[in-house]
Amino acid sequence: MFYMNMNAIVAMAGMIAVLMLTRKWSANKRVLMIIFNLCFLLLFSKKLCLFYAAYTLINYGGFVYLCRTALWRKATFIFGIAANVVGVFLGVRLYVMDVLHNPLFDAIIYLGLIYNVLKVIDSYYFAYFFGKDGQVPLIDYANYILFVPTFTSGPILKFRDFMADSKKPYTVDAALFEDSIKRIILGMFKKIVVVTWMTGIFDHVLKQDLHTHQSLFLLVWFYAVIYFDFSGYSDMAIGFGRLMGYTMPENFKRPFLSPTMTQFWRNWHATLGDFFRDHIFMFFSRSVPSRWVAAGLSVLIMVLMGLWHGFTWLYFLYGLYHGVIIAIENLLKITTVNKKKVSKTYFYFRCFVTQALVTFSVIIYSSNYETVLRIYKGLLHFS
Repeated sequence: MFYMNMNAIVAMAGMIAVLMLTRKWSANKRVLMIIFNLCFLLLFSKKLCLFYAAYTLINYGGFVYLCRTALWRKATFIFGIAANVVGVFLGVRLYVMDVLHNPLFDAIIYLGLIYNVLKVIDSYYFAYFFGKDGQVPLIDYANYILFVPTFTSGPILKFRDFMADSKKPYTVDAALFEDSIKRIILGMFKKIVVVTWMTGIFDHVLKQDLHTHQSLFLLVWFYAVIYFDFSGYSDMAIGFGRLMGYTMPENFKRPFLSPTMTQFWRNWHATLGDFFRDHIFMFFSRSVPSRWVAAGLSVLIMVLMGLWHGFTWLYFLYGLYHGVIIAIENLLKITTVNKKKVSKTYFYFRCFVTQALVTFSVIIYSSNYETVLRIYKGLLHFS
């Protein structure tokens, strides 16, 4: 992860200083950013830089063709998305099977490919629906794919929003600068201090013989660790991204005050939930609008989101678990709760139920079968 590397932090800080010093040059953000993105990846790994240069050029070719062509348009759209998705999932599966275990493949998987595939898909959607009006220069497309602040950890940027920002001159006022620096410091504190301390306690308790109260503690504690870890990375990415002149979407929107699982996934890793909802749920539910279709799509989306985190049975079951709950909410028409229209007691009770359901499953993020089974077995050890 770039944000755990002091050289990467210094490089991004230096880039921000250069942007501020050249703010009178109207094209500084576009030109200097592509140079920075490529040089950053090149210094990090020459092979990684070469891979992403080729990956970006190939997908830009598909993007331009989709913008311009009227022949086999839908087929091209589907093929472009399928090629990216199948390539990633096949690669991850081979990695899990230890077939492609080498430094280059490790870097490609862990340093952004899964995030970047989602961005490529968003660009293909844009090209498909806007045609010639959606075409953008290669420099802006490459900056979108290779944007360093969100390269490894999100938030997931929307193609339309990024292109709109690319057309604007670089402007960072004192208020934005102060707020962004505070976000970066907060993110570092969460990740370096809080997560490190909490992980040590989690590991210490996990080594003991687990009983019900200890397993409950570990479930709640790990939920907090994951929150501080994920939100810490997001805070740093948002801070650095805004200082480089781009609008960064919020990724965590008070998820603990979500009264339903549907609303939880609009507030927890919000950009990921938005992506799947915009590109799958809205796309297919418009043609056959019904509660049963919505329920089925909810299960599909959550399974895909689970597999997005990791191509294992644990993540499949994690996605299925959340998908079934959201499907039930759709069928019972209880996907949302308006805080202003219900009593505080009822609202917070629903929040408690939702958080209990999330807490029970979040240990799967540990990606360790033995850890997951030990903690779940410990729940049944009352004595």
